[in-house]
Order: sequence, then C-alpha cells, then structure tokens
Amino acid sequence: MKRLVMLCSMLFLLFITKSEGQSYQVIDLGTLLSGSYSYATGINDNGQVVGYSTQTGGYTLGFLYSGGVMQSIGTLDGAYNSWAYGINDSGQVVGYADTGSGTSHAFLYSNNSMLDLGTLGGIASGATAINDSGQIVGYSNLSNGTQHAFLYSNGLMLDLGTLGGDRSVAYGINSSGQVSGWSWTSGDGYQDAFLYSNGSMLNLGDLQQYGERPGSFAFGMNNSGQVVGIGDLNAFLYSNGSMQDLGTLYGGPRSAAQAINNNGQVVGYSWIPGGASHAFLYSNSTMLDLNNLIGTNSDWTLETATGINDSGQIVCDGISTSGQQDALLLNPITVPEPATLVLVLCGIGLFLPRLRKR
Repeated sequence: MKRLVMLCSMLFLLFITKSEGQSYQVIDLGTLLSGSYSYATGINDNGQVVGYSTQTGGYTLGFLYSGGVMQSIGTLDGAYNSWAYGINDSGQVVGYADTGSGTSHAFLYSNNSMLDLGTLGGIASGATAINDSGQIVGYSNLSNGTQHAFLYSNGLMLDLGTLGGDRSVAYGINSSGQVSGWSWTSGDGYQDAFLYSNGSMLNLGDLQQYGERPGSFAFGMNNSGQVVGIGDLNAFLYSNGSMQDLGTLYGGPRSAAQAINNNGQVVGYSWIPGGASHAFLYSNSTMLDLNNLIGTNSDWTLETATGINDSGQIVCDGISTSGQQDALLLNPITVPEPATLVLVLCGIGLFLPRLRKR
C-alpha cells in the first residue's frame, strides 16, 4: 500500500509537469488553386478561417476555409483582386476588393454572393470586421479625400469621425456594437487607439513607456469591451479603463497584439532578439511563444498570430523550412486534468489486488 501511495505521488508530479501549458496541432491550410502563398486574417467560433492567397498570375484572392476546404470568395465587378479580413459565426465574410473602376471597395460576402458596401462619398473603402448581428466596420474615403472609420448597419454606412485629426480606421467590433481602431488626434500630431461606444469615440492613450508619445493602434476587441493592439512599441491590453503592457518574448524589441477572445486570451506577434518575428499567445498573465507549443518536429515557424476563437483555435501565418508561406490553423490538443488521471490510475492500482485475490 505504501508503494502505491508513493506511485500515485510520483504520477501526480509527472502529470503536473507534462500538462503545464497548452499544445497545438498545426494544420496547413494550403493555397487556392494556382496559388503561391496564403495568409490568414480571422477565425470564427465554428473554426471557419478567412484570409487571402496570392496567385501565380500576380493577383490576390480572398478565401474562406470551411470543412477542410479552401474556396475563393471571388471579386467585385469581375476585377482581379480581393482580400478577406473578418468573419462572423454565420459565415459572413468582409474585406475589400477591386472594382471595375480601378478602386477598391468594402464588401460583404454572404450566401456565395459579394455585396459592394460603397463608400462615405470618396473613391475607396475597406471592411475589417463583422459581428454576429451583421454590423460591419472598416474605413472609407470621404469626398474631400480624407479617411474615416465607419460602422455599416442595416444598409447604412455611418461615419464614426476621428479624435480630432483627419484620418481614422476601425478594426474591431463586438456583440454590443462597440468599435475599436485608431485615429489621428487634433493637429495630426499622434495616432491613438480608440474605443467607440454609444456614439462617442474615447481616446485610449498609449503606454507612455518613454518621454515621447509615439501613439497607439487598436485592433481586436471582445464582448467585454477589452481591446488589444500596440502602444508605443509593445502589445497592450486595455481593460476596465487601464492599458496594460503585455511585454515581449525573450526581451525582444517590440510586440503587437492582433486579437482577443471572450476568455481574455490574446494573440499577436513579437520580435525576438535577432530580428525574427514569433507568434504569441498571452494567457493567464503570461506571454507564450506559440512555436514552443507545436512540437519540436514541426516544419513551421509561426511568425504572426492573427485570430483566436472562444474554443482556443488560433490562426497564424507561418513559413516552412522550404520557404513556403501559408495560413495555418492551430487546434488545441486536449490534455486530461492531472488530478483526474492520477485518481483513475490510483483507482486501478487499488482494484487490481482485489482481482488477484479472487
């Protein structure tokens, strides 16, 4: 019996050690037919991925990856190029595409059809995110040539204005219709991250790491109103009125956060000493190099993480040892709770002697 207790203790320590941190299976999404490279930009809670694939003819096509298949979402007006950037849980996709007139417009792709969302009066626009209510955000030129963030809802494109400057861009939207992005400030002295809520644009400031104010840029946000991006030189998490510096990997020179899920997990990229870019996952107050969580035999270097859903699936852009650049899907590998494993093994250990007696 004493030996059994000692064995259980050893097993507990072993499984605690083995289960520290998450691990992932890497799925190469490949490219579209005749494509040379692909890049992932977003993922929904159903594991559908969007992005774009560069083609050998020198043009680019947006894609939707669903059920193990990558398909082109087409273009506007028979033009050559499109880029997909956001997807909601209904599988609606947004981005921007060339038009027959030589400009690019924001689009909504739904039910195998691409709708031109138009502009705020200028010549070009682009969409970056869509929520489950079908509200879309992005940026558009005005008739005077400046560029403003927009919110597209119920068929209407609303100008969100700026923080006082002449340019703004929206990158994220949550279920409540709150919007994140960045804007030039008054006098166009700085670019600052913003949170747009209830008709008002709030300046989130920056990390103020140095005496100067380099500014900040907001990208993703979740349903709790948490916002992520880059402030000064480092990734930030804005929550409850405060901007937190997420640091870098291995003391590298800079980092940027790209997306956050409703569990507060953040993904992005960090330059490491030497200049390379590595994708990271920030979870439980710790920044983890995703390259350390995919196994030492992986063919891939994960350079940038661009999206994470509530199940913990992550989309990355990576480069293989052969130089191939592809969109990658990281699926979490489920590891049983250590305490559960130990109890099961110890239970078997206690039961076996009884069987022998019989």
